[in-house]
Amino acid sequence: MTISYNWLSEYLPVTVDPERLSRILTSIGLEVESLDKYEEVKGGLLGLVIGEVLSTEKHPNADKLTLTRVNVGNGEPLQIVCGAPNVAAGQKVVVATVGTTIYPGNSEPMTMKVAKIRNVESHGMICAEDEIGLGTSHAGILVLPDDVKVGTTAVEYFQPYEDLIYEIGLTPNRMDAMSHWGVARDVCAYLNHHDKKDFKPKLPNGNGFMVDNTSLNIDVKVENETACPRYSGVSIANVTIGESPKWLKQKLQSIGLRPINNIVDITNFIQHETGQPLHAFDADKIAGKKIRVKNLSEGTIFVTLDEKERKLGAEDLMICDAKEGICMAGVFGGMHSGVSSTTKNIFLESACFDAVTTRKTSFRHGLRTDAASRFEKGTDISATVTVLKRAARLIKEIGGGEIASEIVDVYPKPKAKTEVSIKFHFIKKLSGKNYHPDAVKEILNNLGFETLKEGIDELRVSVPYHKPDISLPADLVEEILRIDGLDNIEIPESITITPAIEENYAKEVYREKTAGYLVGQGFHEMMTNSITNAAHFSEAELGGMVKMLNSLSAELNILRNSLFETALEVVARNLNHKNNSLRLFEFGKVYATSGPGKYLETENLCLVISGNKNEDSWKQKSVSTDFFSLKGTVETLLTLLGIIPDSMEELQVPKLDNHIVYRLNNQVIAGAGQVKKKILDNFGIKQPVFFASLDWSLLSQLMAKQSNTVKEIPKFPSVQRDLALVVSKEMTWGEVQQTIEKIKWNLPAGKSEKLRDIKLFDIFESEKLGTGKKSMAVNFTFLDDEKTLTDKEIDGWMSQIMTTLEKDLQAEIRK
Repeated sequence: MTISYNWLSEYLPVTVDPERLSRILTSIGLEVESLDKYEEVKGGLLGLVIGEVLSTEKHPNADKLTLTRVNVGNGEPLQIVCGAPNVAAGQKVVVATVGTTIYPGNSEPMTMKVAKIRNVESHGMICAEDEIGLGTSHAGILVLPDDVKVGTTAVEYFQPYEDLIYEIGLTPNRMDAMSHWGVARDVCAYLNHHDKKDFKPKLPNGNGFMVDNTSLNIDVKVENETACPRYSGVSIANVTIGESPKWLKQKLQSIGLRPINNIVDITNFIQHETGQPLHAFDADKIAGKKIRVKNLSEGTIFVTLDEKERKLGAEDLMICDAKEGICMAGVFGGMHSGVSSTTKNIFLESACFDAVTTRKTSFRHGLRTDAASRFEKGTDISATVTVLKRAARLIKEIGGGEIASEIVDVYPKPKAKTEVSIKFHFIKKLSGKNYHPDAVKEILNNLGFETLKEGIDELRVSVPYHKPDISLPADLVEEILRIDGLDNIEIPESITITPAIEENYAKEVYREKTAGYLVGQGFHEMMTNSITNAAHFSEAELGGMVKMLNSLSAELNILRNSLFETALEVVARNLNHKNNSLRLFEFGKVYATSGPGKYLETENLCLVISGNKNEDSWKQKSVSTDFFSLKGTVETLLTLLGIIPDSMEELQVPKLDNHIVYRLNNQVIAGAGQVKKKILDNFGIKQPVFFASLDWSLLSQLMAKQSNTVKEIPKFPSVQRDLALVVSKEMTWGEVQQTIEKIKWNLPAGKSEKLRDIKLFDIFESEKLGTGKKSMAVNFTFLDDEKTLTDKEIDGWMSQIMTTLEKDLQAEIRK
């Protein structure tokens, strides 16, 4: 929400310093996110002065340049070289003297200095209007009236508009503060409470409104009273469409609005002044001189003001004439009914539309207008006629014309004010602060609440129409706290709390344990958006993904089905910032759908590594990370969680090379691989990236079923044996490992658990081994908890292992 300091000050009974006003706004819950200076003319014309051209003569060294002598009212005339064709003696002109900075159009600022132009010194510049921000013409210098006094500053003569602009972080429930007058009301309430005053904001009203004739009556009927509980309007005839006065354009431009014409500008001005959106129709284009507020059939084509055809939904509320729809109620105008340069008669609308209906239409058609943003939060249903009168009076004052009808006000079911009761001890309980009953009444009355009943410990008030969000006692406490100042909330010396007792806390314990382990291994946690870009996915993938109906932007339009794409976005961003060695992890939700209303949400854990394992140092060189670093981290993590996979196997997937999956009970619990180059190219990544994903939802279920046991440290020593076997070069370690695991479980009962560990510690390739052969060196660890193992026992097991490897894998045992 953008608020102008000058504009706001017009409604305050006293002048409040901008810095203090900033603190007040933040204190009452209207957080000031920025306070910036606004200049109608960039640079504010500082340093520019009005001068008189005393003489002109042809430049001795250039045909198109003129040598001038200019009096600027402070001593000797200045010699200035000018290239404008219209410069002449006796002219009053704008001069940029030496040291002055000008801001020509969209160019860089330029500071004047003594310069030699074709060997003749020039002490400044005679300015054209585009060179100082007063226009766009560069046909010649700006020539002023003869009666302008020499030496007058340009600031004094042109009086450029300056302002201070507040950007306020407005919460969704504060529709009452979506206008300058609404903010002024809150500021006055704050000043009354803290400065002990009785200020009232200066009320913009419709005083002076008078019907001139009834020559232009428009018949209005509301067919959908739920979606439009109140509709007001008035006709104004013989208006003149033209440029808005300077003061109106300056106000709108200061808050970022582009002036269009006097009628449209007045409706925008009133909206930002009072918070009530208005819409002006060309009355001559209203067929049958009838307005009908109703819904049209599903699929009806309607051309909006931006010249786009839109298919209406059956829920879209429309403003129609006798023939067709002419405006999307509360959202956007129609192409053929708006005010144009030829408009003579207008019908001015001021209505209250249902918040839910307006929001649905706005999002359905992607039309996020200022009017829609106000209607969807709720507007003051009691203010439609008052605001209409003020707007009509302004139009008559600025655009001429005459009020050509009585005010039409269709309000079939007048809304009763909400009533709320609050106990003073409840205020103390919720706020932690004792408020005197008189202070409570004063704050609420200053905000527009009316006291209905007052008891010893209770107050009953009616809620003003401009606060439709208030319905509970807690809402009143919030209002009291705001005006007292959110920064004045007392902090007690001690806080009494009741600790929460969670039954299913194991999942969070394992999550914290996992995150702690990963951080200890040099990983950093990342957090990414669950909404991502559909452009990352193929058509086949998009079929099972959850699409956003009302996307935040074209780049955020689908819910992710994996952490893969969002993780690569983080990698790309870090690499672009020269952070080349990455170890990242994230716990995040992923989504899928199998049809309308059938959605699945699960939680995953992803790991990403890229770059070097370590940095260069005097002791060691940097080593590039690889797939096996990631694989080791995944396996260690599963062990840490007490999850022992049944199998590990290679599985081809479109986006990863060397992809392996870990299964338990025939379910995939984890996977890891190297990101394919073509995928990296799509993200602009030029170094290898390795990615792993763990199904955290499934792992959490498995971890919940396991019981922790404590085991005594073995008393007897373990025994290790190494075995080198020659196998086919295409054979993977996974195949060898599965075969050895099979041998392990085929050992006699009580013997299988003696083989505690199997690991690969070397791979050797050489032509001496034979064509297409390689050697794998495997380490076996044996341990018996009851005794020291003998060589005879171990030799027997090793013999069985070697026989099976030779038979099943055609391996050759190296001696």
